[in-house]
Amino acid sequence: MRWVAPTERDTATKTLEKRLWDAADQLRANSGLTSAQYSTPVLGLIFLRFAEARFTQRRAALDKAGGSARRGASRVDDPAAYHAEGVLYLTPNARFEYLLQLPERENIGRQ
Repeated sequence: MRWVAPTERDTATKTLEKRLWDAADQLRANSGLTSAQYSTPVLGLIFLRFAEARFTQRRAALDKAGGSARRGASRVDDPAAYHAEGVLYLTPNARFEYLLQLPERENIGRQ
């Protein structure tokens, strides 16, 4: 596979890139962390978004399938139903939306 640069100016990518660099500048200036220290939580959040996208897709499929007479109740909250498809089961307090609702304060990661 070979990457080919877009022929037209990609403003969406430029906007995203600027937002990411601005966020990195804010982390460097206001957190007291080095880039090596803040890269771990940032990469963790990126992984969480990826895992949650797959989780949500699988959850929708399980919800659509619902319960059946042969299987019994719905398997939406059964971690094994996710693991069987190679999807990481996310508990409610590990989901991105839950983390977004947490109040801002110092050392939130040390709860």
